[in-house]
Amino acid sequence: MLSRIAESLFWIGRYLERADDTARILDVQMQVLIEDPGMDERTSCEQLLSVMGVEDYSGNPNRWMMLDLLAHNPESPVSIAAAIGAARESSRRARETLSTDIWAAINTTWRGLSTARAMRPPDMFSWVRNRTAMISGIADSTMSRDDGWHFYMLGRSIERVDMTARLLSTAALASGPQVAWPTTLRACGAYESFIRAYRGIEADRQAAEFLLLDRWFPRSIVSSLAEAERALGNLAASGQRSGFSDEAQRLLGRARTELEYRPLADIVFDLPVEMERLQRSCAAASDAVSARYFAESEVHTWRGGVIV
Repeated sequence: MLSRIAESLFWIGRYLERADDTARILDVQMQVLIEDPGMDERTSCEQLLSVMGVEDYSGNPNRWMMLDLLAHNPESPVSIAAAIGAARESSRRARETLSTDIWAAINTTWRGLSTARAMRPPDMFSWVRNRTAMISGIADSTMSRDDGWHFYMLGRSIERVDMTARLLSTAALASGPQVAWPTTLRACGAYESFIRAYRGIEADRQAAEFLLLDRWFPRSIVSSLAEAERALGNLAASGQRSGFSDEAQRLLGRARTELEYRPLADIVFDLPVEMERLQRSCAAASDAVSARYFAESEVHTWRGGVIV
């Protein structure tokens, strides 16, 4: 597969997942601010902006600045609008390999951004989640399971790990965990699955364990890491008898095993630090994928900077 096409499919998966998960994170944050009137809004917004990689801004952070930088502003590289615009641009470069249905869905979503910005925040977040879910469903039903599919799934899985780690950091930093964890589970679409798995027990430790380590829930970090490893294994298919020649596969495999085989208490003791370490592993794996597969890499936005 041409490196240009492979890279575009990889980043389509990443950007769509980024838009979806940013909407989920903002939904959690806005609900926590509403449900916990004693929370310091400035501190909470500063923490979220830091978790999302936004360091340069002027004025005192509040929910409206947060919405502008992370949702509405297409000039902000970490915003939902920027992610959808970048997904559309990557789709345009890979137009000859995408089905008409996928292209139409992504292009329609991009064109609908101006209308979405005028919605109430909860309605906009729901719109973004519904649109990205629809695009994922179309991709699942129309893409051949060839290398293009594996690059798309690899990008989506790496981004899901990174963004779920950010969502967990946001929940851990919230001052009211009795509010943050149920809201976080709902943001991931995990609340009902969690209640069934733990037979109605709601506790912070169990919620963190479910979103970190559950192998059956597709949005958990361990499940997403395993999906990324499978995609890389299908792309490599080298039949190597020992070790891993693929640096990205080695990095992701090590991150998964460090989570699975460490005591949960060690991980949740300082969850934001652990999640930051996981984000660095995702960034390193993305660099390794680019170095191996994308000979003439494009420039892509990444948390306030660029990855080349």
